[in-house]
Amino acid sequence: MMKSIVTGCAGFIGSHLVERLLGEGHDVVGVDCFTDYYPRWMKEDNIRDVLGDDNFRFMEGDILELDVGDLLKNIDYVFHQAAQAGVRYSWGSSFEAYTRNNILATQKLLEACKNSRIKKFIYASSSSVYGDCPDFPMKEDSLLKPVSPYGVSKLAAEHLCYLYHINYGIPTVSLRYFTVYGPRQRPDMAFHRFLKALMQGGEIEIFGDGEQTRDYTFISDVVDANLLAADSDREGMVYNIGGGSRKTLNEVVELMEEVTGKKANIRYVPKQKGDVLHTYADTSRARETLGYAPKISLYNGLRDEVEWMKKQV
Repeated sequence: MMKSIVTGCAGFIGSHLVERLLGEGHDVVGVDCFTDYYPRWMKEDNIRDVLGDDNFRFMEGDILELDVGDLLKNIDYVFHQAAQAGVRYSWGSSFEAYTRNNILATQKLLEACKNSRIKKFIYASSSSVYGDCPDFPMKEDSLLKPVSPYGVSKLAAEHLCYLYHINYGIPTVSLRYFTVYGPRQRPDMAFHRFLKALMQGGEIEIFGDGEQTRDYTFISDVVDANLLAADSDREGMVYNIGGGSRKTLNEVVELMEEVTGKKANIRYVPKQKGDVLHTYADTSRARETLGYAPKISLYNGLRDEVEWMKKQV
């Protein structure tokens, strides 16, 4: 039986990944420290169904305070999903948390991996590393100029993965996620906020004019990418993981109106610092070397998220 560790296991992506790994027959250790970025009860609910699984062991704790070397004993795969999230909150004094949870925690994990025999270290990176990229669609070898402290912290951790691969042979792979959505999405994320407002008759707040575009990726496609990267013989690589569903925010709201049958009440507010204008992933490298191919359309993905949110509202 393959043994995996998932950091950030109670989060949006981590909890879905844990379920898939258990379904694939893995023995899974989940680690989460329940940062206060959003309510603890939401994260606890994310993993409620797996806590009774005989092949799942949960450990609450901060990576920087745990005996990571002991955790990694007999582990085959490390899926490092834990992070301090949020572009808009990463400025000023808050950056200390991003440095600690995104950079230092990743370095500690990688350092511990020097003395392990893991088959693969999968790092959850972000499209935020690109900033306002001159290439469109964005390619893995494009110029990286993040425009938020969050993006800087994710890029720094990416570089750590590469240098530990080059110098110590740790089999790392970094996956740059492009705007992930779906059931269990964090409450601060746009789709969650927009859908909640639509379903409750509230106001949708859009930063800027709504003509900014994003490449939206459904959660199950992201989980697929993690498993494909783990099974691949590629090491020291970076891959874009996009959903191929690029639309403006205004178009997204129109689609949400169609899915929910509700009329949106939109208020436009000034653009926020750190928000990039457009994202669009060139996923040809992931397609050709990992076999990655997103399966879920934006309409179907939104429909699934709406069904989940009906149970939350």
